[in-house]
Amino acid sequence: MTDDRQTSNDETGAPAERRGFLERLIRVTPGDLIRLVFLSIIAGLVLAAFRVDPRRLWVDFFGTIYEAWGEFIDLSADLVRWSFDYLILGAILVVPIWIAFRVFGAFRNRSR
Repeated sequence: MTDDRQTSNDETGAPAERRGFLERLIRVTPGDLIRLVFLSIIAGLVLAAFRVDPRRLWVDFFGTIYEAWGEFIDLSADLVRWSFDYLILGAILVVPIWIAFRVFGAFRNRSR
């Protein structure tokens, strides 16, 4: 048995399709507030990682963004340098072991 009635999603009992634009715009649920708090904390952590001061961001938005972008580029360059150093350090150990396994594997397959 199917129910042809439209379900209502608000306190007034008005169907979801019949609510006006303004009513849909200003309707805030507890889930919306929790989502906003969570996203605000994440955004704050990301901005803090780039040493963005919230007071300075409010006063000089574009200057602060410019400096944060420079900080991002510096951190990215440092990450690439750090990664390359450890890549070389690890390769000094791993590549000779890999070559030895390949050589021993070739001899083992040849003898079968």
